[in-house]
Amino acid sequence: MMANIGFFIKKIITFFVEPLGLVMTLFALGLVFLYLKKDKFAKSFLLLSFVLLFLFSFPPFANFLTKSLENQYPKYSYDAKISYIHVLGGGHNTDKTQPISSHLGNASTKRVLEGIIIYKNTDDAKLIFTGYEEKTDISTAHMNAELALALGVPREDIIINGVPKDTAEEALFTKSIVGDNPFALVTSASHMVRSMMLFKKLGMNPIPAPTYFQKTDTFYVAPSIDALENSRMVIHEYLGILWAKIKS
Repeated sequence: MMANIGFFIKKIITFFVEPLGLVMTLFALGLVFLYLKKDKFAKSFLLLSFVLLFLFSFPPFANFLTKSLENQYPKYSYDAKISYIHVLGGGHNTDKTQPISSHLGNASTKRVLEGIIIYKNTDDAKLIFTGYEEKTDISTAHMNAELALALGVPREDIIINGVPKDTAEEALFTKSIVGDNPFALVTSASHMVRSMMLFKKLGMNPIPAPTYFQKTDTFYVAPSIDALENSRMVIHEYLGILWAKIKS
């Protein structure tokens, strides 16, 4: 129970220090000071909120932040001698009017596809899917496994655990299976730095297989929602890295 409370408190705090939550908080404070006729403070907070909104949604800046994480690990080479491929969980929905290809979020779909490609290029390997149910009645692990099954992966080559709520818990589960043997770790490129840190902290030997890259070489200068989302993603990861270091 306490673990669940701590998990949700962490999510709430994270929202207010990520770009959107931070901008909304500063804007709200500006409105409060404006109502209190504290014009100097009101102008400062309102201006800061708009400056940060522009900065985080400015593609060159967001791309700079994204590359700082995604450039740290190269793509997988598909020639490692491994027995397991761990695909970390991502977002999903359970809308029964949609096909399985639409049940998974973009990140989850790319992770599953990369895991299957590695599986197809590796002899006698098994896929490990982890991730909890979030706000649905079925776990991300099971949804990811359904896509793998639909794409031809035999059921006996799939291991599912829908209990882990975060990367640290996913690492603990896989540790119980692979020990210190090398294995492929599949996750989003921006998430790979934190994931490698958490897995290695347990004495494990993951081989990074990053996917779902968001960096781009296209130089757009007009602010965009995509750039804002990329900034949010990167800030979220850096906060996760900081939190993991504090806990350790």
